[in-house]
Amino acid sequence: MARSTIWLLVTWLLICLPPLTCWAEKPSATDSARGDDLVHEYFRQQTQQLTDNCLADIQTLEDWTERRAQYHEQLLDMLGLNPMPPRSDLQATVTDVIEQDGLVVENLHFQSMPGLYVTGNLYRPADQGDDPLPAVLYVCGHGRVVEDGVSLGNKAHYQHHGAWFARNGYVCLVIDTIQLGELEGIHHGTYRERMWWWNNRGYTPAGVEAWNGVRALDYLQSRPEVDGQRIGVTGRSGGGAYSWWLAAIDQRIRAAVPVAGITSLKNHVVDDCVEGHCDCMFMVNTYRWDFPMVAALVAPRPLLISNTDRDGIFPLDGVVDVHAKVRRIYELYDAPKNLGLHITSGPHHDTQELRIHAFRWFNRHLRNDESLIDTVADKRFEPRQLKVFDELPSDQRTTSIHESFVPAVDAEDLPGTRSELQAAAEQWMQQLETKTFGGWPQGEAEPLDVEVQSTTEHQGTSVTVAEFTSQRPYRLPLIIVQPRQTNSDADVRVVVLDQTAWRQTAAALAVALPERYGDVAPDAAAWQQLADRDAPTVFIMPRGVGPTAWSDDDRAATHIRRRFMLLGQTAAGMQIYDVQRGLAALRSLADDSIGSRKLSLHARGTAAFWAVYASLFSQPLAKLQLQDLPTRNRDAPDLLNVSRIVEMPHVVLLASLRCDSLQLSGETSKAWRKIAADQPLMSNLQW
Repeated sequence: MARSTIWLLVTWLLICLPPLTCWAEKPSATDSARGDDLVHEYFRQQTQQLTDNCLADIQTLEDWTERRAQYHEQLLDMLGLNPMPPRSDLQATVTDVIEQDGLVVENLHFQSMPGLYVTGNLYRPADQGDDPLPAVLYVCGHGRVVEDGVSLGNKAHYQHHGAWFARNGYVCLVIDTIQLGELEGIHHGTYRERMWWWNNRGYTPAGVEAWNGVRALDYLQSRPEVDGQRIGVTGRSGGGAYSWWLAAIDQRIRAAVPVAGITSLKNHVVDDCVEGHCDCMFMVNTYRWDFPMVAALVAPRPLLISNTDRDGIFPLDGVVDVHAKVRRIYELYDAPKNLGLHITSGPHHDTQELRIHAFRWFNRHLRNDESLIDTVADKRFEPRQLKVFDELPSDQRTTSIHESFVPAVDAEDLPGTRSELQAAAEQWMQQLETKTFGGWPQGEAEPLDVEVQSTTEHQGTSVTVAEFTSQRPYRLPLIIVQPRQTNSDADVRVVVLDQTAWRQTAAALAVALPERYGDVAPDAAAWQQLADRDAPTVFIMPRGVGPTAWSDDDRAATHIRRRFMLLGQTAAGMQIYDVQRGLAALRSLADDSIGSRKLSLHARGTAAFWAVYASLFSQPLAKLQLQDLPTRNRDAPDLLNVSRIVEMPHVVLLASLRCDSLQLSGETSKAWRKIAADQPLMSNLQW
């Protein structure tokens, strides 16, 4: 590009567009604070949008009944249960029977799928009579019981509930969760274990707990002592959440009392409650729900929402908001009496007041009994009496079920011909748009509103700093470096920066822009490399990078990423959106200058991952040059459900359709060569 053209472009931008100072300050200790403010303002705006949209289009019962099946399928999908796993033989086994105080307790286990063992205690009256009884499934919260280093399951902690129901004419099955059960699985994959690939897989332990509940209902209905048409579900805290999932997806639940198990999206995202919850409390929010949607799927069946007024992780305002929104659905059914709200004084504890109302609710709706409660729920067994296994089964998959619960695509299952690839590409892209990037802004995009902040010349090389709107409140930088001499036929070199690359780039730019990057040690050699190129270089920094970087404190960064998931997004997914918006902003600059020239996209590591996906949603590129691109989703940043749709080799094939040449280099290039060796469609890749 001729130097005169660049100066005409810059002059036009400076005259026509007013300057902004959104990120003009030098990078400093305040940058992360400003980045944190931005991301939390973003969370506030997005949460408000989802809250406002929740059930807003439901005005009549017909509106609801027409959509209910679709919402039911969406919830199954977000729990990793679409399609539902096969209902294999439960292989139910009773390992011990205890008779005490007029109760019979059976220690038992069943397999909700082969190798996925569920341990539990079945409580029933010793003197039942001939008629089958109503039943309650009690799903446990996080109440760990360990003796001598051996987990006895959280069922031992919540035993008083099972005993009360049995003493009062019910059969009650109390089941362990995969976390804190006798077989100790994981609920804390993203919370603590850095298993961000759970999001890639569309996996949440909430799905396993819901499935175990479904199979527990199968087991209860198989028992001759149980009236299979009168089954309820309850649980507290984590068990409250599992009560929601099960009541929402399984019509066999005739009455539900989730205790301290649900609140609003605002509480979780804006008011920080997500930081007190492990992953089992949340579906993978692909379809961008607020939680009253889950509650509405229970209607018009009897539902008691129960909570205390000083619960720090299920705050009162959110619980009341959920109730108010779902009440409208019950009113459409003309069944407001089937919805209850019980708030009692207390913190996040299993209080007697909470229990009494739950007991009365089940008496009313499963037994047509309005009598007063005159017995307390107390623990009557030593924890070891309730242990199921003497020795844990060797074929168990409970502790590793996250590896296989949600099926994933095979990275080696690739199209063999270009026509097959093009046919598959359409399907893949549709699924990615719906299930992976469904959290991107929908409808007409916001105006890019490109504005120049400054232009500086240093030793014959000019640096233009511009901004564009990606998604409010994010206005992001474009930095254009125009060297002394340029080849008018050369592609514009667009470089996507992650935080590591940004620090290196800032050091180079500090040579020419000391007033902006004065607290960064200038790197003259890096600057010289930029100045000596024969074509313009443009730097794109998505949100979370450079001037919009949020906290790098490990705990804070973890919960920022978890908040994105609760909004039906991921940080990486929105950064990909920013990159493709940056490319569009660059192309919009002027018809006869940079915007009209061919673009070559360059990136490394995490930024290479953003770039390859951004190329799928942008105008075709001249070249895509990617260094250290991950070869599998598990090693890449998290994108919702992506492993159910494509693996990294599929993505590279898709990208090859969108550029003239694709080059892979760096530490992962050897692995990519190995993948490409048996894949004819990758023969045109460059190394």
